[in-house]
Amino acid sequence: MTETSENVTWLTQEAYNKLKDELEYLTGPARTEIAAKIAAAREEGDLRENGGYHAAKEEQGKQELRVRQLTQLLEHAQVGEAQTSADGAVGPGMVVTIAFDGDEDDTLSFLLASREYASADIETYSPQSPLGSAVIGNKVGEEAQYELPNGKKASVKILKAEPYQG
Repeated sequence: MTETSENVTWLTQEAYNKLKDELEYLTGPARTEIAAKIAAAREEGDLRENGGYHAAKEEQGKQELRVRQLTQLLEHAQVGEAQTSADGAVGPGMVVTIAFDGDEDDTLSFLLASREYASADIETYSPQSPLGSAVIGNKVGEEAQYELPNGKKASVKILKAEPYQG
């Protein structure tokens, strides 16, 4: 079964390795560290009034959530260069330039990718975000609409879509 591009997270080999290393740390040494913190806090006595215990349990919960997120992300990741579609349609792994409401002076360029791909170099929008899901599959020159947080519709024109060279 081939996954559609909406279900795939494109990662460079470097990004994949970084996320895999984080997952290995969280499922190994970090779990041992948090278990030790919880055990030490338990020894302090009454758990109902033990701030250290509750803080450690909360940290453990956040850590396990991140483990689940990374596991799911890496299971669906495609490593390498994002594929460009033969028909020129916008897809994950592309830098997209849009104009708001047809005003070519009011533009935004962003990377259409998972937040895991985000960098300080370029703004990143998820393919599942309102803007990302509106432009994905459209071609340069086409218009797309998406819903703003206030419930109103916004219109954008796709000016450019190129594979990310990050």
